[in-house]
Amino acid sequence: MTSRDDDPAAGHARTLLRAATRYSGARCLALCLVSIAATGAGLLLPAALGRALDLLLAHAPATRWVLCCAGLVLLLGLLDAVQTVLTGTVDARTTAWLRRRLTGHVLGVGPRAADRFGSGDLVARLVGNAAEAGTTPAARAALVAALAGPLGGVVALGLIDWWLAAVFLAGAPVLALLLRAVSRDTSESASRYQRAQGRIAAALAEAVEGVRTVRAAGTEGRETARVLRPLPDLSRAGHRMWRVQGRAAARAVAVAPLLQLVVVAVAGVLLTRDRLSVGEVLAASRYAVLATGVGVLVGRLAGLARARAAARRLGEVGTEPATVYGTRGLPDGPGRLELRGVTARRGGRTVLDGVDLDVPGGTTLAVVGRSGVGKSLLAALAGRLADPDAGEVLLDGVPLRELPHDVLRGAVGHAFARPALLGGTVRQAIGLGLPSPSPALVREAARTALADDFVRRLPDGYDTPVADAPRSGGETQRLGLARAFAHGGRLLILDDALSSLDTVTERRITDALFGDGPGATRLLVAHRGATAACADAVAWLDGGRVRAVGRHEELWRLAEYRAVFGDGAGPDGTDTEDGAVFGDGADPDGTDADDGAVFGKDANPDSTDDDGGSRPVPDTRDGTSGESDVTGTNGRSGADAGGGALT
Repeated sequence: MTSRDDDPAAGHARTLLRAATRYSGARCLALCLVSIAATGAGLLLPAALGRALDLLLAHAPATRWVLCCAGLVLLLGLLDAVQTVLTGTVDARTTAWLRRRLTGHVLGVGPRAADRFGSGDLVARLVGNAAEAGTTPAARAALVAALAGPLGGVVALGLIDWWLAAVFLAGAPVLALLLRAVSRDTSESASRYQRAQGRIAAALAEAVEGVRTVRAAGTEGRETARVLRPLPDLSRAGHRMWRVQGRAAARAVAVAPLLQLVVVAVAGVLLTRDRLSVGEVLAASRYAVLATGVGVLVGRLAGLARARAAARRLGEVGTEPATVYGTRGLPDGPGRLELRGVTARRGGRTVLDGVDLDVPGGTTLAVVGRSGVGKSLLAALAGRLADPDAGEVLLDGVPLRELPHDVLRGAVGHAFARPALLGGTVRQAIGLGLPSPSPALVREAARTALADDFVRRLPDGYDTPVADAPRSGGETQRLGLARAFAHGGRLLILDDALSSLDTVTERRITDALFGDGPGATRLLVAHRGATAACADAVAWLDGGRVRAVGRHEELWRLAEYRAVFGDGAGPDGTDTEDGAVFGDGADPDGTDADDGAVFGKDANPDSTDDDGGSRPVPDTRDGTSGESDVTGTNGRSGADAGGGALT
């Protein structure tokens, strides 16, 4: 079992709570002082009542003491109101601070946070657990006062007569053991409860995200059962938590009155011996109640235990290190992208293994491969949305790790398959991240992405709120593309950002994007042959490595490459009706390309032996025969790339 000192999550939780307490330090101090003042007033009241009673029984003037009792009662009411306001204020401020701090950390960690915890569980932690952990500073301040009450009661009993304090202290160890058990068992039950709650939230988020698929498949009942699968664990943990508190309350009800009765009985004996007055007996009875205030302590300790369990769940998020940026500047350059020995692991599996790529500035590289081979991960690494476990990614000769945040984000633009359109209006969504996007820049980017026409048809055009803008999946992608185009930069990464577009729209966008000279370097994840055909070169990922780099038309000669796009795709991305145009194993010129027959089984197209190296591939961007400088290494050193793969 992990010790408390060796638990990173607990360490982060303690650090987080200390910082949160400092953030509301003045209010916490005020709350503590007010709570202690209220406790002090509560301790003075029995003595004042006892003194007033003795004077009244002796028919002596007691007006001053009666007024003192009334003043103490009013003061207690006022302090209780102030304590309530301060508690609510401290809880709200601390919760807001924790949410801002953890949200910033999650954004700093990036996709790794969602990969580890799941988006639903993260939301549960940042919303529910943060609210519960936010009660910790106020709970600690109130606990000081809650402890001061019983301690003050014992001291007051000793001041009345030491026998009263001695009798009470004889039974105090039972109360101490009771409180310790409550704190331990409640903390354990609260942790289990919150973990089960997080699992339900994660499953619910997945179901909501895929609600259309669930409805289409008619699996509502099965999804409901999946979401609620942790519910029995949640119920058991919740019932256990309440049983712990119930047993504690029952024991307190049994033990506390016995101690009070013993104290009052001893006070009565002392009264008969003229060692105490009637007023002192009354005061002793009230102090016995204060000294046995276990119910208040049980509630405070249980609340603090739940808050600490919630803080530990926040601490688990804090154990994920945030992305660290450098201070090095980025020199002028065309946007040359290099991946050197890049290895990336996800979920204990090596997704990319020793990937080497060299993409010259101003060129377009398409990344293709079967589903799950790591195309999107490679795109994320190229823009430093994730960091490799080994190797280095460079932009114009500078490692991405050494670039400042603003410099990196200014140099690299991204577009995704399912873009999140943040911002109040369409104009703000397109200009997101830009210091001061001009209307002309936003419109030009929208025109390039073929989004200008449908945006103008919206009720308020570019000023239409995003939430009120009806749009299809393809139109959403075009707005995401417009945002990337408005961003500019020397490297543009399109992660399957054209997948929801029809082929005509896709072709028009790619023509506009690639047809105006070199421009920015472009890295695009492609699932269509037509998209790959537009690129200067294609990097074919297979088995976590770069199997080949070359022109789409050259790679099309390989049967395994054709299989990446399905049998119905032609070399230019058009439908060939299951390969009927060229035949199942034929290449576009009618020759057999199966099993590497074009160049021979173990030979490269240049008739050199395939040694796992890299070589330039034909470049026909300007319609002439040439050589592209896009290179990559074959991941299978000393072996062919699946029957004549280009490397």
